Amino acid sequence: MTFYEKELVRIRDIVYSNDKQISTVIRIRNYIEKNYHTKLDLDVLSNTQFVSKYHMLRLFKKYYGQTPRQYLIDKRIEKSKKLLARGLSVTETCFAVGFESLSSFSTLFKTKTSKSPTEFQKKSNFQEVK
Repeated sequence: MTFYEKELVRIRDIVYSNDKQISTVIRIRNYIEKNYHTKLDLDVLSNTQFVSKYHMLRLFKKYYGQTPRQYLIDKRIEKSKKLLARGLSVTETCFAVGFESLSSFSTLFKTKTSKSPTEFQKKSNFQEVK
């Protein structure tokens, strides 16, 4: 085995030290992807994989660089953009992607996209017409 092959193996063992942890985090991410529109919190997510919510939180942050909540919000905003572009109302979109409050949805949407949901929808409808 060459020096470079040994280094790659050494680095892989450090970065991917525990395949079970990786598969747990991937399954949690996939669960969020499929169930983003439902009520999800740390208890629900940790129970799906039978791990401590604090351990799951640390693992998720370690491998994805953000918390499950941040990932969920990003997923919901991404899906809401598609629904708004299709012409769903802001209220319908808000509840379809799993937000419980129209004001929190609008605030988060504007924070993430720098446009309100209504502005985003008008701009996307205008671009489709062109």
